[in-house]
Amino acid sequence: MTQQPGRPRTVAVAVTDGMPILELAVPCHVFGTPRPDLHTPWYDFRLCNPTEGDAVPARQWFTTHTSHGYRELVEADTVIVPASADVRGEPPARLLEAVREAHDRGARIVSLCSGAFVLAAAGLLDGRRAATHWEHAPLLAERFPAVDVDPSVLYIDDGDILTSAGSTAGIDLCLHLLRKDLGSRVAGSVARHLVVPAHRPGGQAQYIETPVPPAETDSGLAPLLHWAAERLHQPLTTPQLARQAGTSVRTLMRRFHQSTGTTPLQWLQAQRITRAKELLETTDQPMDRIAEQCGLGGAGNLRLHFARSVGIPPSEYRRAYRAADSRDSGPAAGSCTKVGYPADLLRG
Repeated sequence: MTQQPGRPRTVAVAVTDGMPILELAVPCHVFGTPRPDLHTPWYDFRLCNPTEGDAVPARQWFTTHTSHGYRELVEADTVIVPASADVRGEPPARLLEAVREAHDRGARIVSLCSGAFVLAAAGLLDGRRAATHWEHAPLLAERFPAVDVDPSVLYIDDGDILTSAGSTAGIDLCLHLLRKDLGSRVAGSVARHLVVPAHRPGGQAQYIETPVPPAETDSGLAPLLHWAAERLHQPLTTPQLARQAGTSVRTLMRRFHQSTGTTPLQWLQAQRITRAKELLETTDQPMDRIAEQCGLGGAGNLRLHFARSVGIPPSEYRRAYRAADSRDSGPAAGSCTKVGYPADLLRG
């Protein structure tokens, strides 16, 4: 759906009977909270009940009251389907119809956690990779064999269809949407307000059947991550990180996997790509200079790793971002802040 100049983006959230509260609250807070301090056009946010004006219970403690019905889902730019109350039952027929019609009209369709079951039942995930909570992944694959279920990732952006893993991964996906729509400055600001990283490397592997380490053996990687994030321009190595952490390489690798679900070098690479995105979005620096600041060597190395990670060359990424920024009156260029791991979070 093409964004009309001067009109705020419309985000509509589908409410269903008994849906989990957290997955409903996340898009309400991210997209529905006015943020005049960011000085950028915000969203036209709508909660959509099955019937306009009716109160719909969300689990046993809360009800939603809204004047918007499922008709607004069809007319929205972005439709978000939070978690389902019953992943084994059939989603409401009216919701399936509204989601299909919205997609046919060109809307961006997003599911959080088990909301993927609604998208799958609507036929929107056939032949696509999709994410959901790791605990529900086997059932989603069994019920909808045409869907390529990936239980290892936090979220999947397939262009017009986006799906996320469980609960807090919905925050990751919503921040990703903010970054796409309004840029890294806005996404980083909202992330700091939520006290979460604007980009979280690793996947669900770090949460699957992994016991929480006792306090005396907790990885305690926050100071090291902060130290490394401040030195992305340097050629950091795993032995160097281990020395900084005061531990052996083997112990560091184990602690890193426990805490992030990835390796130290993979984490560093993800942070460098994120840093490169920020510089491409917010500065006019040449590729060699950006590569140097990100610790990626020269422009050739930046192009290689950026395209491998993002899917397009850095020059094309910059053009696409600047074009969208110009059309949508997005954030002004200026000095950028680290959004991979906000400093106040890392110190905690």
